[in-house]
Amino acid sequence: MDIAVIGSNMVDLVTYTARMPQLGETLAGQDFQMGCGGKGANQAIAASRLGSQVLMLTRVGEDLFAQNTVRNFEENGIDTRHVLSTSGPSGVAPIFVDEQGRNSIVIVKGANDLLTPADIDAARDEISRCRLIVLQLEVPLETVYHAIQTGQELGIPVLLNPAPATPELDYARIATVDWFMPNESELALLTGLPTTTLDEVEAAARSLVGKGMRNVVVTLGERGVLWLSAEEKHLVEPVSVQAVDTTGAGDAFIGCFSHALVSGKEVLEALRLANAYAADSVTRRGTQTSYATVEDFRSAGPAH
Repeated sequence: MDIAVIGSNMVDLVTYTARMPQLGETLAGQDFQMGCGGKGANQAIAASRLGSQVLMLTRVGEDLFAQNTVRNFEENGIDTRHVLSTSGPSGVAPIFVDEQGRNSIVIVKGANDLLTPADIDAARDEISRCRLIVLQLEVPLETVYHAIQTGQELGIPVLLNPAPATPELDYARIATVDWFMPNESELALLTGLPTTTLDEVEAAARSLVGKGMRNVVVTLGERGVLWLSAEEKHLVEPVSVQAVDTTGAGDAFIGCFSHALVSGKEVLEALRLANAYAADSVTRRGTQTSYATVEDFRSAGPAH
């Protein structure tokens, strides 16, 4: 097994609209799609479509969405032995996308909020055979902290995507992660520092390195990607595309980066591939539906 993704799954409820509604306003939408999502699931699907063997540790509810979520994992080659069922609803994510491809998202965690440290312990043998642990913040923080500790005990590198960002995140309990990967708005919330300019982004990222973070990778959308460590500083240039729907682009980036990393790519090459993969994803509608297979990604162009 290559990657253990410990985190969330959601059902995406996507509405396409000319513009975002104002407070108290009702608009007629242009289109609607329902699909599988959630940051953990998205990252797992992206890595699996690119050829990695992925173990998914997550919880689904006891409702109409759960069976479809499990079937989607299986159809995408994900190991579902630790996709656990629990009473109550599955997680859902109502998403609104405007004509410029920009999105607004509300998540309801549902069963994701019941993923526990004990669930990680139950999967420890399978996790120990993986080469990378990938985490997000759509499950309880105590579960995230326990996953980080488990990775440290097993000698497995850990990648943490601190999304959705929360000021409650305890740096002392996440400082051992190998890869800390926020976007610019998450970086601003987590550090309390501005991230309007590239210089400000670098200063905010450097403050995290100062707190013990080994590698901070900030995804900047149209401005590219910044990788910062005590020894390294690199800005990976953006890939210019016509965006249709940016939903899930950050997860596409992390899934591809994780796949490239466990495949033995050098970090800069992994970042460039992930940047191109995420850019490719925004040219199509949907979240997981926009993620290319390895064959399609290779055929998309020499930069890929």
